[in-house]
Amino acid sequence: MIIRPAMRSDVPEMLRLAHEAPTAASWSQKEYERLFDAQPPRRTALVCEEAGTARGFLIARIVDNEWEIENIVIAAEVRRRRFATKLLEAFLDQARAEAAGAIFLEVRESNKAARSLYEKSGFHEAGRRVRYYSQPVEDAVLYRRSGP
Repeated sequence: MIIRPAMRSDVPEMLRLAHEAPTAASWSQKEYERLFDAQPPRRTALVCEEAGTARGFLIARIVDNEWEIENIVIAAEVRRRRFATKLLEAFLDQARAEAAGAIFLEVRESNKAARSLYEKSGFHEAGRRVRYYSQPVEDAVLYRRSGP
């Protein structure tokens, strides 16, 4: 497994992975391409590969010293093989190197696997957004981690 910064050429694979993951944020191709523009807000994107194939990615937005994980997607065929853990660890290393003060994220209440990963990685529940998600309607659980 290799974790590296995403490149504009990764956009088609990122879109494919996102479309295959029911809990992924629904972004357009244009939104993925904007990741590589120099326009604010600043974002970071990481891709994890295995045998030259993208198996997952993570996107985060950075505003001052607060970071927000906007999307993390792992291909179904490699779930439960620590891809998400390694991707999150690489992201936390980057946030630490850049002196992030806090990291935030939100996740569907029913996404137990993701919630477990975040809690094991030092995130704490910080609130809820009632009926935030649609299809199906569901609460968003907000998580926060102080300085990585």
